Amino acid sequence: MPMPLTKPSIENDALMARYPFLPQGNEFLKSILNKNGITVDDLIEEPWLEEVRARGRVRLLESVMHKEGVDAATTIDLSSDLGKMTESLSFLYAMFVVCASFNERLLSRWVEGEASRADQLFGMDEENFILLAKSYLSDIKKNQNGHGENMTYWIPMSDFIELCPRISGNYWRLINRPVENGWVCMDPGSGETSQQRTSRLIKERIREDLTNSCLERMNKMDDSFAELFSDPVERVSKLLSEQVKDEMPMTAAVRDDWPPCFESAVAELNQGINVNHTGRLFLASMSLAMGLSQEQTCGFFVNAPDYSADTTTYQINQIFERKYTPHGCAALKTGARCPVSPGDDRLCDQEWLTHPLKYLKAKQRRRFQDSGGTVITEESSNNISKEDNSS
Repeated sequence: MPMPLTKPSIENDALMARYPFLPQGNEFLKSILNKNGITVDDLIEEPWLEEVRARGRVRLLESVMHKEGVDAATTIDLSSDLGKMTESLSFLYAMFVVCASFNERLLSRWVEGEASRADQLFGMDEENFILLAKSYLSDIKKNQNGHGENMTYWIPMSDFIELCPRISGNYWRLINRPVENGWVCMDPGSGETSQQRTSRLIKERIREDLTNSCLERMNKMDDSFAELFSDPVERVSKLLSEQVKDEMPMTAAVRDDWPPCFESAVAELNQGINVNHTGRLFLASMSLAMGLSQEQTCGFFVNAPDYSADTTTYQINQIFERKYTPHGCAALKTGARCPVSPGDDRLCDQEWLTHPLKYLKAKQRRRFQDSGGTVITEESSNNISKEDNSS
């Protein structure tokens, strides 16, 4: 289910200034520029707009430096026209800087920050929540008997099925959700209200919409326009580089043996791309089967857009302690984590290749025959049959 074709009209300028990333935001931002007689060149260099640029840099730097997202409390007074202009155009300026960088890692980090901020604000905005939700979901309804924390929201199953695989946790499995006549109940969970749970789901749609919008701008942006943002781009790119300088080194000899599903999960996380629950669980359990340490496994997740050192360490520890078995090929395909199409990889095309550990063992056996390398342990190999039976 794509974004709703018809978005609700929002006439409240303060609301649009608070959420300039909304699908309705393009027209609103144009109206703010026209109303104040501001051109894009003015936004870049006019001295009287320095406060707008400064606010934009703050939003951008918060996204880069704090992976949990931009501080929802860091807002401007939106009761004045100046406040509305500053808040909305600061978002536009930050987006221009990100697009002018042509750096997808920076894009992923910024989008995660803005989406996380939206998640927090949507979760608190009871008055406007239905209006905001309908900007991203095909529909939404609420339990009329509830109010505030007792309110329960329901969303169409099509929206839930599309968005839930991108979120980790048992709550987000359809089998664990009450369903009635094609509607999924977003009841409270994990210490959050129904509104906050629904906001978390909408965050995935916001992330997708922002990413697509920025990629489209990048494709249209020429070098001369991008050069106008060279100073802020250089500054924020340097900070981002410092943030990710501890990426785990990997040797080509070992990496050559990796199955494509494992390789793609590692590569996506390194690029700051969000990997769904199936992919993350597979990456951790496969690392265990391959004999990697917990520290090495945690290193794979450092550049994830929603990375938290404490949460990652805890979850990896649970997987290692319980000795999770990696998903088989069938389960990975079901979970949208198999990147291979027929003909892409001759080894994957083999009928007997039903599990990534078999791929790894075959690669290592070949290397052993060629140069005396070491094959995977028999203990790890024995785990394959268990997963094959469950996939």
